[in-house]
Amino acid sequence: MAAFLYRMGRLAFRRRWTVALVWAAVLAAVGLAGMTAPEAEEEPFSMPGIESQEAFDLMEERFPGAAADGATARVVFVSPNGEKVTATENKKAVEAAIAELGDGTQVASTVDPYESGAVSEDGSTAYTTVTYKVDASGLTDASRSHLDESLERARDSGLTVEAGGDAMEDTGGPSGAAEAIGISVAAVVLLITFGSLAAAGLPLLTALIGVGISLFAITALAGPLGLTDTTSTLAIMLGLAVGIDYALFIVSRYREERAKGRAPQEAVALATGTAGSAVVFAGLTVVIALAGLSVVGIPMLTEMGLGAAGAVVVGVLIALTLVPALLGFWPNAVLTRKDRKARRAGGTPRETRKVNGGTRWASFVLRRPLPVLLAAVAGLGALALPMTDLQLGMPGDEAKSTETTQRRAYDALAEGFGPGFNGPLTVVVDAEDADDPKAAAETVSERIGGTEGVVSVSPAQFNESGDTAVFSVVPTTAPTDQETKDLVTIIRGDRPGIESEAGVTFEVTGATAMNIDISEKVQSALVPYLLVVVGLAVILLLVVFRSILVPLKAAAGFLLSVLASLGAVVVVFQQGHGADLLGVETTGPIMSLMPIFLVGIVFGLAMDYEVFLVSRMREAYVHGERPAQAVTSGFQHSARVVVAAALIMIAVFSGFIGESDAMIKMIGFGLAAAVLLDAFVVRMAIVPAVLALLGERAWWLPKWLDRILPRVDVEGEALTRPTEPEAEPAEKDLARA
Repeated sequence: MAAFLYRMGRLAFRRRWTVALVWAAVLAAVGLAGMTAPEAEEEPFSMPGIESQEAFDLMEERFPGAAADGATARVVFVSPNGEKVTATENKKAVEAAIAELGDGTQVASTVDPYESGAVSEDGSTAYTTVTYKVDASGLTDASRSHLDESLERARDSGLTVEAGGDAMEDTGGPSGAAEAIGISVAAVVLLITFGSLAAAGLPLLTALIGVGISLFAITALAGPLGLTDTTSTLAIMLGLAVGIDYALFIVSRYREERAKGRAPQEAVALATGTAGSAVVFAGLTVVIALAGLSVVGIPMLTEMGLGAAGAVVVGVLIALTLVPALLGFWPNAVLTRKDRKARRAGGTPRETRKVNGGTRWASFVLRRPLPVLLAAVAGLGALALPMTDLQLGMPGDEAKSTETTQRRAYDALAEGFGPGFNGPLTVVVDAEDADDPKAAAETVSERIGGTEGVVSVSPAQFNESGDTAVFSVVPTTAPTDQETKDLVTIIRGDRPGIESEAGVTFEVTGATAMNIDISEKVQSALVPYLLVVVGLAVILLLVVFRSILVPLKAAAGFLLSVLASLGAVVVVFQQGHGADLLGVETTGPIMSLMPIFLVGIVFGLAMDYEVFLVSRMREAYVHGERPAQAVTSGFQHSARVVVAAALIMIAVFSGFIGESDAMIKMIGFGLAAAVLLDAFVVRMAIVPAVLALLGERAWWLPKWLDRILPRVDVEGEALTRPTEPEAEPAEKDLARA
């Protein structure tokens, strides 16, 4: 591997114009394809294999043209100063507002609350549901403006008017603020790390090129493959983060080789052969983790994982080819100002410092490995403890800020009609084989209505064929309460008896049931996902490090950091400690996809740090250093760069904490916390402590296994030269090129 990448780096340096033009052509071609590609049709969210999705599909099949997946806006009217919405003037204002809401070009129907009984018992609150012909993504700007203007005019009557539902959601693309914050902080970190504008700018430039290629490719393939906008979100986030990191490691190793007196071409080749090998295997671990999301069986996660994996592959290829080519154009520009000045004056290269912050920290840990290990594990264990109280769900409007109309509508409905009104269950009765479908549906309705925890059951609505009925069940508790989950379980548990009595079958769906089913599916998929991803990564690291204990230690450290970060998420977003500092107004269940999402992303990034840091230790050990010396050497050369890489990723993820959406806050906080804990506690403390305690045993591998494992030579043993470093006769000519 090292020898092959050495030749690749050398070729890219020598053929820099060709390499640069090829990447420019790729960017132009993919960009043209992305900009001219037809706009992809937004496909509705689906979750194969769960009851609520099957019931939803049955509704779409039996109620054609009913816009089962059409966007909805639930508009709430609250009378002022203790008045009633049934009062003459207030009733006129409500009816006028409903008439105006129904005039929208994409509106399928509106409901009169006075005819449907959608008025609270105390008469203070009424609501109407506006149903659209298209889903939320298909709503035009004109329809959204018409909805907003209608609400504003209704408020002029003196009524309090709020609205919730997916029609109120902002489906616009990301603002770019989080990415801008991440890039800005990354630029500062790179400038401090390298002390050179060119060295700081090169990783940013190549990362942006990689993200551009990936984004345009996803856009071009969105139509044929049915990709959604969410696919590009993770690709941008990870493509930017790993693109900067991978280029950073190549440039850092190049500067190190130049400091040893090597000529630019040889330094680039050696940097690509050694650091490039680490980049390849770090990238493979990320790709395994992301592609492994397909194991979960959620189409959206599969799309996001494969899209982001493609972005990582592009980042690896750019780091191995374009970065060496750009170093060929400006071989001295990435060096520090002191080095450039010394070379212009004909001085000797500056030797690599033997003592720096990395070596001092490594020495500290090596002197007291057991206390450091125990303290780190105890700290992570304490952070992980709240994870035992983890409750999964899909936070809705109740998690939004009270400044939003969706949250105010949610609160008004809960106050006027009860907390369960915001999360009704939908029961779909398949009476195709029943002798009397209406009587059978009535039997199902009565049995479910008599279940403890049910407030009311709406009249059944039949399709045109009369073989399918739908009715709503309002629980006594809020959508995210445990009692509501228990109610769904009870209704489904009583199903055999009810179906036997009625002679029909039924299924439970609706947003609340869907969220419950998603949570259960994600929980059941988490362990298989971990086994697949961690197992494949351990095998990969076994090949890279030719050790049994090092990969197992890496996997154990990752599990500690993920559990600790999930514990931190629970503390803030579920238990509410410190929530005010992040602008989280309402706590509740953790987003169902959060654990598996966090595991997938953080595992790949954690293995990045593991490969970059430990590969330098392995390199030193293979070249003759004792285990303790190898740990110090690894920290001397890699600690500063790993810290910089971690700070960049933390900055990228932390930018999302400032978003108004609670789920985005949660994702940003969770990822930032995980990277912080993994990089600074696991990789910087636990890794050297464990290696110090293991000594020679850390690199033990049975002879039979050593014989059958392929040799990839990540440490660059094949590149060892018995001669002195190559001179630099052509350096000035290259600098002028």
